[in-house]
Amino acid sequence: MNAQQKNLVTLLTVALVAGGLGLYAYFGVMQPEEKEAQRKEAEEKVFAAHSPGERDTDGGAPPEPIFTWISVELPMGKTVMERQDNTWRITSPVSALADKTEVSNLLAQLSTAKFKATLEENPTDADLERYGLKQPRASVTTRAYVPDAQGGGANDPTRQRSSTVYFGVENNFDGSVYLRREGDPRVYTAQGALRFVLQKSTNEWRERVVFPVEESSLLRIEVKARKNAFTLERATTEKPWKLVQPVELRASSEQVTKMVSALNGHRAIIFPSQEDEEKVRRALEKPLVQATFVRKLGGPVRVRITELELGGFKQTVALSEWDSESMLARVDQRALDVLDLAPKDFKDRKVLAFSVREVNHITIHPAPGSEQISLSLAPDTGKWEMAAPMVGIAQQFKVASLLGSMESLTAAAIVESNPKNWGRYGITGTSRGVTLRDATDTEVARLWIGSEVKGNPQRVWARGSSEDVLEVEKSALAALPLALTDLMDGVPGAASSP
Repeated sequence: MNAQQKNLVTLLTVALVAGGLGLYAYFGVMQPEEKEAQRKEAEEKVFAAHSPGERDTDGGAPPEPIFTWISVELPMGKTVMERQDNTWRITSPVSALADKTEVSNLLAQLSTAKFKATLEENPTDADLERYGLKQPRASVTTRAYVPDAQGGGANDPTRQRSSTVYFGVENNFDGSVYLRREGDPRVYTAQGALRFVLQKSTNEWRERVVFPVEESSLLRIEVKARKNAFTLERATTEKPWKLVQPVELRASSEQVTKMVSALNGHRAIIFPSQEDEEKVRRALEKPLVQATFVRKLGGPVRVRITELELGGFKQTVALSEWDSESMLARVDQRALDVLDLAPKDFKDRKVLAFSVREVNHITIHPAPGSEQISLSLAPDTGKWEMAAPMVGIAQQFKVASLLGSMESLTAAAIVESNPKNWGRYGITGTSRGVTLRDATDTEVARLWIGSEVKGNPQRVWARGSSEDVLEVEKSALAALPLALTDLMDGVPGAASSP
């Protein structure tokens, strides 16, 4: 054997020894440590859905379980909740929607709760008595499934998991709680947060949103209240609201949003007892307020609110019904007034009703003695061009600023509707102002600026898209770029501004 062969044999020997050491390190040290870590993690979890070292079908770590059923039993009673079509419901002792936030907090605790320590491996009856586990103070039973790679498995028996945990007394020293698991004789201690999140009566688990309506999803609102009745509607959820009964007028979207939001904000204070429920439902047959909210998707939400005497006190109760759901609850008395609005309350204070996208032509009507200014949107370049009194390219950002400011221009006050004499407010056919037209030269909006408001020199009277006399702040109009020098560069001399 020559020197080169000896060196090769030496290298192979070293490689085999190194490989053997590596295999020993993995199988003899690392793999047992991994298994021990997995075993410890599984044993530390209060609600363990996986056995130590369990792997998914693809060989990876199994996913977290999806809880489908929870039973919480306390001295005050038992509450059973079930996940149905991705919605948690209370199924016993009543049938009702469950509070999403409360259930989420519970699920978070169930998924993460761990034991702090093992106190007794084989407790005696005396030990169980001492820890309050001889007759547990509470218990929670859960059912869950481990989802497969596609997220399914809810009906696969091999993926089903269940667990019951019994709770004892609280450790006054650190606030922890003593507990046991079904099928496990040991006594553990865990953080008190898990016990705290369970301490709720059935009514505390219930959803408290009495009026499940959101303005963004509505197409029609019909209301009959104590003093007022009205109907609002719109063609699509992107269109503005209109009041169609008892009068027709453009409605303030801000006011409608505010009204619906205020109603939605009223939560259930308490739920009527079984003894009182029949009396409450009879009273709701003659409601003080009734409303129907027509949604874009799903059936309408019907609401009834009234007052009645219960337990010697006047109480406000409400019933909401939608799809297959209903909610009967006591609410704050102020809920009666949320929908009781007069038509004038819906008047839109926006001066002009138009969209910037509609506008292709702008005409600025100046004060008498000044030249009219005309601008058009060039179809080939998409840029604003000056047509009169000069021809040229306008300052694009100035025109955009003008249209944006006019679209958002808001009245400071609404003075009068359908006046017999607009002239008394300085508003005539020759008033200064602005006309906006679309691509077909059809007028989409017109602003008339009248004379100064008597007794308030900071405002002027104006007319916009409605038939109302408006008060507009002078400062808002002064900010509009309405002069030739504002809209076009290189103008020799200043032009007067409205």
